[in-house]
This record gives sequence, C-alpha cells and structure tokens, in this order.
Amino acid sequence: MSTSNLHMYVLAVPLLTAFFVNLLGRISRRWVAPLVLGALTFASLASLCVLGKVLRHGSFSYTVGNWQPPYGIELLLDPLSALMLVLISVVALFASISAIQSVRQELPGQEHLFFTLYLILIAGLLGLVLTADAFNLYVLLEITSITTYGLIAMGKGRAPLASFNYIIMGSIGACFYLLGVGYLYLMTGSLNMADIAGILPTVDGTAAVATALAFILVGLWIKMAFFPLHGWLPNAYSLAPTGAGLLAAPLMTKVSIYLMVRVMFWLFSSDFLFLQNPLVSTLVVWAAAIAIVSASCLALAQRDLKRMLTYIIVAEVGYMVGGIWLANSAGMTGAILHIVNDALMTLCLFLAVAAIVYKLGSGEFDKLQGIYRRMPVTMAAFTVGAFSMIGIPPTAGFFSKWYLIQGGIEAGHWQYVIALLFSSLVNAVLFFRIIEIGYFFKDGEQHGHEKKEEAPLLMQAPLLISAVALIVVGLGSGPLVESIIKLALPAGF
Repeated sequence: MSTSNLHMYVLAVPLLTAFFVNLLGRISRRWVAPLVLGALTFASLASLCVLGKVLRHGSFSYTVGNWQPPYGIELLLDPLSALMLVLISVVALFASISAIQSVRQELPGQEHLFFTLYLILIAGLLGLVLTADAFNLYVLLEITSITTYGLIAMGKGRAPLASFNYIIMGSIGACFYLLGVGYLYLMTGSLNMADIAGILPTVDGTAAVATALAFILVGLWIKMAFFPLHGWLPNAYSLAPTGAGLLAAPLMTKVSIYLMVRVMFWLFSSDFLFLQNPLVSTLVVWAAAIAIVSASCLALAQRDLKRMLTYIIVAEVGYMVGGIWLANSAGMTGAILHIVNDALMTLCLFLAVAAIVYKLGSGEFDKLQGIYRRMPVTMAAFTVGAFSMIGIPPTAGFFSKWYLIQGGIEAGHWQYVIALLFSSLVNAVLFFRIIEIGYFFKDGEQHGHEKKEEAPLLMQAPLLISAVALIVVGLGSGPLVESIIKLALPAGF
C-alpha cells in the first residue's frame, strides 16, 4: 500500500465496507460490529499518517483516474483538509462504538441497514474535505444528505416527518449551491476550484460573481443550519435514532463550516470578500451575533436534553460563521480551532445522552432526577463536556472562545463579543440546571437509595475518552494552533 495514495484508502475502505456490512449483516448481525469498527479504526490510523505526511512534506494534490485538472477530479491534501480527515475519522470511530449498542436496542434486526447508510455517510464526509472540484463537492453533499435523510427516517414517532422536512430544506440548499456553481461555470468554463480562482479576476462582471457567491453561501448556510435557516435541524437530530445523532450532530455542521471556508478562499479572493464588499462581512457578523443570541434563548425553552443540545449546535454555528467573517487572524484561528473543539464537545455530550437514553429511555428533564447518583461515570463525563461548552478552562471550549473574542475585539465587532459572552452565560444556566436536577429527587423520595445503573462498557468507554480528550486538547491548544492550525489558515491570515 503506497503512502502517496493513502488518503484514497481512507475514503475507499468505509465505502467498500458498507457493501460487506449490508451483505454479511443480513446473514448474521455479529458481522456488523467488527466490520464497522475495523474500517473506522483503519481510517483513523491512516488519516493520522496522512496528516503527518502533510505536516512533514507540505500540501499535495492527487488526480483521480489520471485525468489531469481542470478536466479531471482533483483531490487536495493540505493542513486543513488533513486535520478534518483526522477529525471525521476519529469522531466517527468513537461515535460508532456507542452507536452499535444503541442501535441494537432501538433498531433490532436493522443493524446492517443502519450501518450501511452510516458508513456511506462517513465516506461522503471524507470525500467532501478532500475534493477540489466544485461540482464533485455538490455530488458528495448530496450523498451525505441522502444517507442522513435515511438514517433520520429510521427513527420512531415523528422522525419520518422530520426527515421529510430535512429533505425539503436540504434540496433547497443544494439547489442554491448548484445555481452558484452554474454561474461560475458560465463565467469561467471550469469546475476545478483552483482553475476558477485563477480565471475569476480576469472576468468582467462583479455583480455576476457576487451573485454566484451569494447563491453558494445561502446553500451552505442552509446545510449548516445557520439561523434563521436552521428550522430542519432540531427535529431532525432530536427525533433521529440515537446512533444517527451521535454521528450527525458532531460532524455535519462542522464539515459545512469547513466547506464555507474552502469556497470563500479557494474560489474567491480575500480582497473581493472583505475589501471590495466590507458591508457584506459586517452584515454576516451581525447575523452571526443574532444567531448566537436567538438560538441560546431557544435552548432555554427546551425540556428535553437532546433537543436542548440541538439548539446549542445552532448557536455554535453562529460562533464559527462570525469568527470567519471577522476577517482577521484571531477570528479565523478561533473558528478553525472551534471546528475541532465543537466536534469533540458535541460528541461527548451526545455520547452521554446516548447512555442516558439507553438506561432511562428518554432525556426529558423530569427523568433526570437523581441521575448523578444512578449514573455517576456518565454524568462526570457529561459535566466535563458541559464545562467545555460553557468555556471553563482548562477544557477545549475556553481556548477557541478566547480566540473568537479576541478576534471580535480586534475587528471592533462588539455585538459579536457580547453575543459570545451572553451565549456562554446561557450555557452555564442550561447545564447547571441539568446538574441541579440531577442531584435532587422528587418530593417524598429518600436520598442515598438509588442503585447505580450505568450504560454498558461499550458506551462508557468512548464517552470517557472523549471527556479526557476535551481536557487534553484544551491543554494542548498552543501546540495545536502553532503546528497545525496556523498552517491551515488561508493566505493573508
């Protein structure tokens, strides 16, 4: 196996494994877990090797089928895409360990169907961070969306309706993106991102270029659930099978943020984005501040743990969008660091929710009375994730928020800084409310008589590892920023 095309194996192994999971899983469900975990373990280790190679030798491109760009599909490996490759593979691995247990409980007999879609989704996400072709990006977006629709629809109750709503919004988002790419193709005659970026400065028609950018951004904002385009996300993630939420919640919005960075700085120049159109960046930062405040307030109104977390995800999207459009080094550094941190924080919290739902059958607040005594290990890890989401040092969330606040101050966008501080305060209220409920019983019940009933080890292990990772990544934020993220910043930052 050549190290020069190791990234192709990272992409191909989950995709090929999906076929064997569907085939062999029909014969016996005992095949499912080893195939899924084996494929994702390989992808995680191989993606770490790819990241090491990029850091040692620099960025490199790869042509698929030996068709040279701009006519063939080009894949690009640089520090940012290699970092995302590692993030997706590792998060998917730990999510799948817990998902195996919850899918056995919630979807007995359908494990092979669930994990077939699950692995195709992971392959699509990996492809999104590798591709350097604007149309191929659209195809991969649709692959990830269609598999997510299927995973959500496997849930019970109103899950199929939530999936249908997501299909409608996702299709609208895809159409907006495709219209933007169509405009660019009409102006440049190319779909290769580097080729488009080289031709655009020679094109007459600033209004047409701005229209293309607007269409693409709106499409991606729908995909990432940027408020007020978030309507599909709370129901989709809260009503989906727990195993589907474990993968979609930490990764889908973060990959969409990554795609926005790629489109902004691979297709368009910083001068066009920020110097020629300063009002646009100001409006986007204002929209991000409104998104953060609004989603945080909506989270306050929830009475179910999983649904509360979905609104926190919407607020976190506002963090990252605003940080990118601050147009300075601190904001961009904070946004990219927060992609990593938020994926880990969301993973930790959803792993805790999966364990709670596995034992209690629900994450409704009324059922969380005394849960700290009944599930002490789960709730200890949950507390670490909560502290990170609030931004308490030394957890990872503090350091990315620090960069974002610093970027907001440097840019003079005080509304964004105030929104970040407000959201952190609301998060403190939200999570300390859970902690308070978890330490008290209903009236008339006695303290100290609760039996410990933790989730199985298969669910506890990834949860504890993710909680430890939040502290380790927090303490290692300095080296992470200096050795990887600063290399991943777009030119000019």
